[in-house]
Amino acid sequence: MRCDFSSDPRSQHRAWQGGFAPIYGQGMKPWRRLASTPGRLLRGLGNVLSCSLFPASCSLCSSPLQKLSEAPVCDACWAEIPAPRAKCCDRCGEDLFEPNSGVVERRHCRACRMAPPAFVQAVSSGVFEGSMRGAIHALKYERIAPVARELGRRLAVAITQLLSDDAPREMLVVPVPLYRSRQGERGFNQARTLASEAIDHLRRTHPGWRFEIALRALVRQRATQSQAGLSPRQRRLNLRGAFFVSDSEAVRGRHILLVDDIYTTGATARTCSRALMDAGAASVRVATVARAQRREPLPVREGIYRRLEIPASAQNEAQAAVF
Repeated sequence: MRCDFSSDPRSQHRAWQGGFAPIYGQGMKPWRRLASTPGRLLRGLGNVLSCSLFPASCSLCSSPLQKLSEAPVCDACWAEIPAPRAKCCDRCGEDLFEPNSGVVERRHCRACRMAPPAFVQAVSSGVFEGSMRGAIHALKYERIAPVARELGRRLAVAITQLLSDDAPREMLVVPVPLYRSRQGERGFNQARTLASEAIDHLRRTHPGWRFEIALRALVRQRATQSQAGLSPRQRRLNLRGAFFVSDSEAVRGRHILLVDDIYTTGATARTCSRALMDAGAASVRVATVARAQRREPLPVREGIYRRLEIPASAQNEAQAAVF
């Protein structure tokens, strides 16, 4: 039997040593320690029994689960999901790779400056790597549906970044649709599932905001090649004419919240936003669970920018531009 009762989700110690984790927390008042002791003991006993009778492993790291959980993902994997980058484009969230110097920092990436997208802003809850990648793949390809609840909660937190004082108080939530054959193969649309979980959470935590989910407002009218492995240009061509608004009256004059699982190059978000704006939407904002980011700027080819005497920050930005 292997259980871990550590309260630290990042703890690498996963073997039960024959006793409970310390009950008394540092800095806690004595009377609160006493009051919390029975509950902690019961939870600890429940973890012992659950790990003994229903052993299971984390679907991401294969370590034994510390406790019964609706989603088979351990606390350590959830805690290790990368947070969004600090210096990103205010429009699409692309990492700007700005140096910490006296250089004036840009607020928008080159792609958004040269070809502004139809959406107002795009936000995400984390970077698409590590545990985040594993959790999304567990939902999409392994059909581990309970993972959607925690991903939806994180998506809701990202959406709150859009709920500023000047943002509209009512939004029409539009999940990015799948083509009917793809949805038939997968059995569900992950964007629709995540949107439903996020909105359920937001209705409890932000009752002053009104969200209405429109499942059929946007339609994918033809099958497209998988976007994985395609260049930015190939992604744009792949999605050309793929989406249309089935009922213009449903979106005309409405503020739209477009929801998807991953923002990679922005080709899908740009295409869908343009279709919604062309149909008469007042504005479009984009929220995704994850955002693909590079770890570092692309290398600069020898001499190509030196001859032009372009600053290093502009070199990285030019190399990193995605259209």
